[in-house]
Amino acid sequence: MSGLLALLDDVAAIAKVAAASIDDVAAQAAKAGAKAAGAAIDDAAVTPKYMQGFDAARELPIIWRIARGSLFNKLVFLLPAGLALREFAPGAVTPLLMLGGCYLCFEGAEKVVHAIKGGHEAKKKEVAAKDGPAHLEEQRIAGAIKTDFILSAEIMTIALAAIPEGSIWMEGATLAAVAVMITVAVYGAVALIVKADDLGLLMAAKGRLATTRGIGRALIKAMPKVLAALMIIGTAAMLWVGGNIILHGLANLGFAWPYDQIHHIAEAATKSLESARNAVQWALVATMDGIFGLALGVVLIPVGTRIIAPVWQRLRRLNPVV
Repeated sequence: MSGLLALLDDVAAIAKVAAASIDDVAAQAAKAGAKAAGAAIDDAAVTPKYMQGFDAARELPIIWRIARGSLFNKLVFLLPAGLALREFAPGAVTPLLMLGGCYLCFEGAEKVVHAIKGGHEAKKKEVAAKDGPAHLEEQRIAGAIKTDFILSAEIMTIALAAIPEGSIWMEGATLAAVAVMITVAVYGAVALIVKADDLGLLMAAKGRLATTRGIGRALIKAMPKVLAALMIIGTAAMLWVGGNIILHGLANLGFAWPYDQIHHIAEAATKSLESARNAVQWALVATMDGIFGLALGVVLIPVGTRIIAPVWQRLRRLNPVV
């Protein structure tokens, strides 16, 4: 009997330790997630543009597939890679992030150039009509997951940096919790944004009160403008995040002059402000980061389209698995 009681005491002690560990994971995940909130907002702003041009019935399935791909990338690739780099090669994190930042700058600049030249959307519609909606859907999903991978890498890196050093299991559990929380928040928000016009249509058609029907009609009218604005914000977010990653990475590698100059300019420009100084300073830094990202992306466009893309296509022809 005494042995059974001792065993029950041990089980209770283990349960208390497990419960405390779960509480610690939840608390650390919440703090780390808050640190990565800025990048998560960028992710939510970027994704809705991939929904343009699809039937309403396909929107939620596409969002689900992108969210599933995002979570898979975070848990299967980025989480173990982040833990391994933190443990064995912390110096490799910055260069790898900078490669991702270059991709964001390239993609954002490419969209700006296409918007200025015009005719790109008509060409895309022509290609979509030729290849069919299924092919366009697969292309959009692949593009969204690829862009999300870069933003997710930044999110996971920021979160990992905010997690106190401890056992690898505790760090991994906390990072996994952050990955799930961020993915649910981002793609839940994307689903709400994309389906808001359908909700407005339902409210306008079946609302019992005049106020409800009026709100529904307002939603229907507003959402095309909101989605168009989000496309612009998403492109700007790519350039801002990409430029910020590159500048911050250069500073970490010992070339801090561009990073320092941007912050000195922002501080000098807001020196005379008494209110909202921090907000204006942040906006100026973000704008200059975005301009830097756009300039870098324009330089990278010929590199990506004339060198990297042909080499990649040749590799795919040689090995279809690539």
